[in-house]
Amino acid sequence: MDRTYDLTLPSGTSWLADADAQAVCAAVQDGGHRIYFVGGCVRNALLGLPDSDVDMSTDALPERVMALAARAGLKAVPTGVEHGTVTVVRGGKGFEVTTFRRDVETDGRRAVVAFSNSIDEDARRRDFTMNALYADPMGRVIDPLEGMADLRARRVRFIEDAGARIREDYLRTLRYFRFCAWYANPDEGFDADALAAIAANTDGLETLSAERIGAELQKLLAAPDPAPALAAMRQAGVLGAILPGSDDRWVSMLVHFETVLGYPPYWLWRLAALGGDDVSDRLRLSKADTKEHDRLKAVAFGGQTLAEIAYRDGVSIAVGAALLRACMAETAPDSVVLETINRAAQAKFPITAADLMPEFKGPALGARLKQLEAVWIASDFTADRQDLLNTP
Repeated sequence: MDRTYDLTLPSGTSWLADADAQAVCAAVQDGGHRIYFVGGCVRNALLGLPDSDVDMSTDALPERVMALAARAGLKAVPTGVEHGTVTVVRGGKGFEVTTFRRDVETDGRRAVVAFSNSIDEDARRRDFTMNALYADPMGRVIDPLEGMADLRARRVRFIEDAGARIREDYLRTLRYFRFCAWYANPDEGFDADALAAIAANTDGLETLSAERIGAELQKLLAAPDPAPALAAMRQAGVLGAILPGSDDRWVSMLVHFETVLGYPPYWLWRLAALGGDDVSDRLRLSKADTKEHDRLKAVAFGGQTLAEIAYRDGVSIAVGAALLRACMAETAPDSVVLETINRAAQAKFPITAADLMPEFKGPALGARLKQLEAVWIASDFTADRQDLLNTP
């Protein structure tokens, strides 16, 4: 039976007051159907966190949703009708409206679903109790599986049987640790049943694509403090399965140093601290992220000064290198180092090729520029143009 709470979402919930979202709800309700906001947007509103994706769930079948949208003058796109999802567009914004459904068959990556008119069945196919919360267009909260108690306690708990939920989609193992990093009460630890089910199903992680693993790990590493979740992943055999050769021991130190120095979380610094074999391929990083990650690892453990790294590669890589070196030394970097990095990143080499011509040309010109740049860097960027031109 639906559990409807005598509470509504906060009045400042932006998506609840959104005229476009309400127009989509009205189009479905005017056809005699129920429609609810569901999942992350409801969870985050109740936790007072920034908005998540605004998804909706309804007892109307996909074809009916499309017909009702058209009748209301709204555009409907059949983005996933085989799974019950129609994207209804209003005001230039797309809202995913998905029919209540239940899983008929799953292979750990994809599910065959059957449509339903039961919100309870729809809730039971979700992953965690805190994600099985619904809100009607007035903002009243509906809780079919008593997820409010877990949400209030900031407890990440699988719906019903944890092992069954994991085997429906093995990505839920990684989602569990990501949700713990972002939403769980750190003083409560990890759910023993969840960890046991995860440890018993690590073989299923092999079925996941590198893109899905990389996307989840990136979100986890962007959490304020992912270190406890990473440690639990290691103990459950998950970290070694998805990223062989990785070691989470530096991540906790790096997070501490970030906090001390006032830097916001940056997932690539944490990934570099985590290490691992064939990181780019195993996580299918973008070309830009791969380049930054590889460069950071190369300079952090190379011989360049932090000032030179900042000058050549910018503040982010230089700060990341400083943090990684601090982890290796187990000593927080001095704030003076950061001042040096910021200053060096702004430095401009005062010599141009034109300054050296026609005396130097061709390869000799390039060699002379490189020599003078090295002298300038060694002077801590203080040598001026004339000093450099007078360099033997």
